[in-house]
Amino acid sequence: MANKYDVVIIGAGAAGLMCAAEAGKRGRSVLVVDHGKKPGRKILISGGGRCNFTNMDVAANNYVCRNPHFVKSALSQYTQWDFIGMVCQHGIDYEERDHGQLFCLDSAKDIVQMLLAECDMPNIAQRYQVDVHSIAKTESGFTLGLNTDTVSCESLVVATGGLSMPKLGATPFGYQIAEQFGLKMIPTTAGLVPFTLHVEDKEALADLSGIAVPAVVETEDGTSFKENLLFTHRGLSGPVILQVSSYWKPGQKITADLLPHLTLADTLNEMREAHPNQSLKNSLSRLLPKRLIEALIERGDVEDKPLKQLNHKELALLSEYFHQWQIAPNGTEGYRTAEVTLGGVDTDELSSKTMEAKKVKGLFFAGEVMDVSGWLGGYNFQWAWSSGYVAGQYV
Repeated sequence: MANKYDVVIIGAGAAGLMCAAEAGKRGRSVLVVDHGKKPGRKILISGGGRCNFTNMDVAANNYVCRNPHFVKSALSQYTQWDFIGMVCQHGIDYEERDHGQLFCLDSAKDIVQMLLAECDMPNIAQRYQVDVHSIAKTESGFTLGLNTDTVSCESLVVATGGLSMPKLGATPFGYQIAEQFGLKMIPTTAGLVPFTLHVEDKEALADLSGIAVPAVVETEDGTSFKENLLFTHRGLSGPVILQVSSYWKPGQKITADLLPHLTLADTLNEMREAHPNQSLKNSLSRLLPKRLIEALIERGDVEDKPLKQLNHKELALLSEYFHQWQIAPNGTEGYRTAEVTLGGVDTDELSSKTMEAKKVKGLFFAGEVMDVSGWLGGYNFQWAWSSGYVAGQYV
């Protein structure tokens, strides 16, 4: 005889636990299952162990989704202020960093413990190291084969996450469930991920590993971000690269303004008037890291000479080079280091108001498993809270 629940939630991450707490508050009997040993594994390592749990400024344009309007309903039903309220209610200290990002002052464990405290009700059960080996639709809901037993439920919530960070147990299981029930998928790729470079660029820039410069980086579709660009031994990273990676397509170039805070031609003219015999290398090394300038000279992109020898055309070319530095990434580091998965369950298949599949009654999705990916800065967690909350109101 199958154990009966009102709701079964597959996935004990941010969205799954949020959904469980909300369904539990409505008096629903809930079972949360996860194939891992413990809940909230991705929460625990996020933000360097401090969890960037939301952002002070959250809007639909902070998300990548084939249907940009899909996220609006959930984000308005459960806002960042609602989650901040829960954090305060549990006495968790937090701080605001650049760009409105909110982090725990102490540890990401505080967020996991808060969610578990919210789920601490007699009508919510949690089971870990559970394999779901079958799911079948029934007249009244679903039947699931778990390890050695069977459970049934009216509502099934898929909160299995995406493919990013496989070492934390990421799998395509949620996508397989969607496909089993005939839901369309948007092809998945790694998002918020560092770029790798072609061999010649990688070799030319390899010695710059660890150098960061403030930059405005733009993709070929015109999407741009302003943040630090970091050179690594594999390629390019840093917040600005992670952001544009979600909009970049293979084969495209990216363009970086390496001196966004000044106009290089004007600055070099001023330097030339003050110190005409100063070398271009030394002059540029006052504006950018010396190792970067040396690498660009060695590569032949920049010719070193005294400032007084620079003519008008050379100044214009130098200015264009540094303000529109172009490079074509070879690819990305992939899901291994990606913070999010782009693509997933097509949101056209889901109700934006309830997160329920339009053609499968009782089947809900929450979090990263669907085609919604946030910017860097707490937006993906806010989507987990909002979509988990909404599903929890309707299961």
